[in-house]
Parts: sequence; C-alpha cells; structure tokens
Amino acid sequence: MPKLSIVIPCYNEQDTLEPLLDAVLATPQDKEIIVINDASTDGTKALLETKLKDRIDKLIHHDTNRGKGAALRSGIEAATGDIVIIQDADLEYDPNDYAALIAPIVEGRADAVFGSRFQGHGPHRVLYFWHYVGNRLLTLLSNMCINLNLSDMETCYKVFRREVIQSLTLEQDRFGFEPEVTAKIARVPGIRIYEVGISYFGRTYAEGKKITWKDGIQAIYCILKYGLWRRN
Repeated sequence: MPKLSIVIPCYNEQDTLEPLLDAVLATPQDKEIIVINDASTDGTKALLETKLKDRIDKLIHHDTNRGKGAALRSGIEAATGDIVIIQDADLEYDPNDYAALIAPIVEGRADAVFGSRFQGHGPHRVLYFWHYVGNRLLTLLSNMCINLNLSDMETCYKVFRREVIQSLTLEQDRFGFEPEVTAKIARVPGIRIYEVGISYFGRTYAEGKKITWKDGIQAIYCILKYGLWRRN
C-alpha cells in the first residue's frame, strides 16, 4: 500500500485537534501526519508541542497568520508520501473516508480525487441553505471555466499523487486555494480526476466555522483569474 501524507492546516482549533488526530491515527493506512499551525492564538501551539507532539510526524509553525492556502503550501512542500491528502483540523470531515478516497489512485485509475459532499455517501449534517447554494454556484462557475463536471469544487478532501500536486505553483494564501488548485490541476497534461462521495459533519459559526461571504467573493475572483485569465 502507498504511504499517505496527511496535511492538516490549523488555526485556533484546540478543541478539535485531539479527537481529529486520534481519528487520523486510527486509520489503517501507512501515513505521515503533517500539521501546520498558522499562528494560532488560543493555545493550539502549546497543545501541539506537548500533549499531541507524539501523534505528529512533522510540525510546522507560521510566525504570522497567513491563511489556509499558505499553510497548505508549507505542508505540501514537506510531504514525502506517495499520496497527499488535505485534512481540515476541525471535525467536519471523517478520516474513515480515506480508503474510498485513495482507491482510484491506488488502483491506477486516477491522479487526483475530490471528495464530494453532494454525492450521497454517508451521513450529512443539515445546515445552511445559502451555503449549499453558494457552494453549488461556485462549483458551476468553476466547471464552466475549466470544462470539468465536478459536483463539489470547494470540498476540503482533495487527494493527489504527490508528484502531481508538488509540480504545481500555488499562490493563494486563504480559501482561494480551492479554485486555484482545481483550475491548475485540471490543466495538467493527461490528468485523471475522480470524485468520491464522502460524509460531512458541518459546523455552525458558533462552533467555530470560519469561512464567510467575503471568501465567496474571493473564490469568484480566483475562479476567473485561474480559470479564464491565466493558463499557468
């Protein structure tokens, strides 16, 4: 079986990091766990350096808060496994889905896999209608620009053969990472992209959800920038 590099960006996630890491460690795959602390201010750093230290293979600290995209770039650069999986530090996405997510790559059929929250696999927490609409509209616009038929461009669960994701030059520091990496991966010559249905346990804003309508505006800009205006 291939080795997985599980890249976990985190910012102020002290309440969810321990159960998340326990869930990741419980998965049967050979793996390295890479955590990027994006200048957390809530005790996350101390937790990572003490109680959770032995559960992490590589710990990277950012001195200033640079955003999810910047944290992912640091983690992807440090990855040495055969397959790279992006994992949020909250508990919205279930590591038990790893086996299904990596299967198309392990079987030699795919180079990248997107985990879709809209493909009807596993339990899904019912939350915000307008978030659902926003996600579907952003995915539609992205598909129109890069000629794909994805159902969930904004998903956290994106999985890549390591040499493919490390070959990309990524720029976005915040949530613009999602449309940027989607557009750039779609243009890799001969790329094979699959989707797999996943479980989803969304959070409310009171529970720590961070993305806002401003990130949606930035996503539209990035879809147009990388989907229409730029070809590299």
